[in-house]
Amino acid sequence: MLESIGVDDVEELFDVPETVRYDGELGIEARDEPTIKAEVASLLDNNDDMIELLGRGHYDHYVPSVVDQLSGRSEFLTSYTQYQAEVTQGFLQSLFEFQSMLRELTGLGVVNCSMYDAATAIGEAATLASRVRETSGNRVLLPDIVQENRRDVIENYVAGPEMPVDTYPTEDGNVDLDGLRSAMDEDVVMVYVESPTARGTIEESLSQIGEMTDEFDAMFTLGSDPVALAMLDEPAAAGVDTVVGEADVLGLPNSYGMGTGLFATRKDFVRQVPGRLVGVSEDSNEKRSFTLTLQTREQHIRRERATSNICTNQAWVALRIAMHMALLGPTGLLELATESVERAQDLAERVDEIDGIEAPVHDRYHFREFVARTDEPAGRIADDLAEEGFAVHVLGDHELQFCVTGVSDEQLDDFVSTLAEVAA
Repeated sequence: MLESIGVDDVEELFDVPETVRYDGELGIEARDEPTIKAEVASLLDNNDDMIELLGRGHYDHYVPSVVDQLSGRSEFLTSYTQYQAEVTQGFLQSLFEFQSMLRELTGLGVVNCSMYDAATAIGEAATLASRVRETSGNRVLLPDIVQENRRDVIENYVAGPEMPVDTYPTEDGNVDLDGLRSAMDEDVVMVYVESPTARGTIEESLSQIGEMTDEFDAMFTLGSDPVALAMLDEPAAAGVDTVVGEADVLGLPNSYGMGTGLFATRKDFVRQVPGRLVGVSEDSNEKRSFTLTLQTREQHIRRERATSNICTNQAWVALRIAMHMALLGPTGLLELATESVERAQDLAERVDEIDGIEAPVHDRYHFREFVARTDEPAGRIADDLAEEGFAVHVLGDHELQFCVTGVSDEQLDDFVSTLAEVAA
């Protein structure tokens, strides 16, 4: 192989700078375990202990302790992918329930047993659209307020199949329908919409968007999450073809990156779904049994037939999510969603009473979070809040975003008082 490509050594294929190239010596002094633990503890003590009102994709809904206790059992922690159905029935059933509960929330026919995260799920939705839509185009449309890191992942994901990514405009935090129509043509294969959006607003025009995407034979992909879906209309009823998002708003505390992606789509596309599906069958004794019904990644089938090269399905996190949803039940899930609306509304009203701050910026319904406009520079206010132990997002020169999840009522009281002081 080296001879065929014209190099003498495999090392020539890698461009590793000398400054970081391993030379056989780590240069780390040997120390005993107590010393190392003391040093690590000392380093961790340097972290600021802040009250976070950050949000924007990372939410800290309380996780019941029973989720930790059950998911920490050795048969779950030591389990890899559930290839051997005869010894992993419990885990497979939990993944089946994960799929089933999300299927009820989305109204769509198929939910896989999880993805890496929301960004890669959007990328998978785009490549699925290119395979199933009867259009000559391959262009993907994202809202202009989509998070930059999420857009970067999507662009990387679709670079291989050469699918260009463009944006359409939003107005007052939601889709600008006229602007979206202007961006649409026969080259568009997928339109991605969020509800709740990155700015916390609830999209009010899903049905109109569904009609528009049908008109152009483009796939309609919605970004949402299980808690929000408990309150909103079923996406399928609005003409949504695929639902993606961060499923780990349940089951995990805020983990700053690690999570689980949601992927649901129409039953017509079942053979094109990335990852794996858990299904129900019967064993030789005619008893109900669970199995990996569909596996579409390249290590399981002929490579040219693979729909994705996704290499895991975050099964353990999906297990925790299923446990959390089951514990909440339909009523508890709706109560959590209602709380996410009411607490955000209450905080926005209190912030709006502070001189020099307008909240919320968007005249919309909000979920968990909202954007506020400040007379004083937003960066300066955020820095002053950080000095007092509160972390918030700076969106622009005069815009801040606040999220209420994971923050107690007492902490919100302290935050409002502190904000009033530093905004003056």
